Amino acid sequence: MEPVNSTEVSEFFLKGFSGYPALEHLFFPLCSAMYLVTLLGNTGIVVVSVLDARLHTPMYFFLGNLSILDICYTSTFVPLMLVHLLSAQKTISFLGCALQMCLSLSTGSTECLLLAIMAYDRYLAICRPLRYPVLMSHQLCWLLAGAAWVLGLCKSVTETVIAMRLPFCGHRVVSHFTCEILAVLKLACGDTSISEVFLLVGAILLLPVPLAFICLSYTLILATTLRVPSAAGRHKAFSTCSAHLAVVMLFYGTVIFMYMKPKSKEAHISDEVFTVLYAVVTPMLNPVIYSLRNKEVKEAARKVWGRIQTSR
Repeated sequence: MEPVNSTEVSEFFLKGFSGYPALEHLFFPLCSAMYLVTLLGNTGIVVVSVLDARLHTPMYFFLGNLSILDICYTSTFVPLMLVHLLSAQKTISFLGCALQMCLSLSTGSTECLLLAIMAYDRYLAICRPLRYPVLMSHQLCWLLAGAAWVLGLCKSVTETVIAMRLPFCGHRVVSHFTCEILAVLKLACGDTSISEVFLLVGAILLLPVPLAFICLSYTLILATTLRVPSAAGRHKAFSTCSAHLAVVMLFYGTVIFMYMKPKSKEAHISDEVFTVLYAVVTPMLNPVIYSLRNKEVKEAARKVWGRIQTSR
């Protein structure tokens, strides 16, 4: 077997939508608007949940974490993607690529775990209301949220180090608009089996397992709400569950499609469209689905806004 010629990589070229100028012109204003809504909506949720004492509950604590995650997640790649949509120079340094890959994997993995934790929190609140303050204590909230962040970071660092230590040869063109790990691995000329095994194990632990847990939690919630005598109470619970499940299915469905489908040597434009769907659209919808439809959040937002206006 002949040795593979590999050279030190200093930068990568992110192909993105280069072959589709019409898509670049479409995605720039669209992604800019969605990113702005994501920043404003999620920042608003964090500010309101911190400033209003009535929202100092486990549910809003986890919502605050989700909002911070969504801001970090989209900020790992959207600003650079927007620059590249308007520029012919679509390069990123080797270190920048590794950092972007690690942060994107970390925040995405943490969000998978956090969505499952949030479903468990709602299960306890609806199905075990009398014991809820004891079962979901302040200390447990911090422990669960901290564990999700740490586990996501450890997983992503491991996967990134293994992937970026591989030898790269030939062209440096990443067939994606970010340093997405699967797209980068296609450029490696060494044995990628170890990296693929880590990705598969991580995908199984963070995709089907949490999703099954979420579905089980909401099934139990549904069974409990069906026994609620009040029609208004049942309607509120059904509305909340359906909204939460819609975002969960959107996020998990597209991620499972990306990371658990059969590996292909050829890059497809559909992969990048799906990435935009789960990485840009979902964080934008989360404030609306999880919080802005909630009367408590609306009242708290009005109260905080009134405070700001009064202090001027």
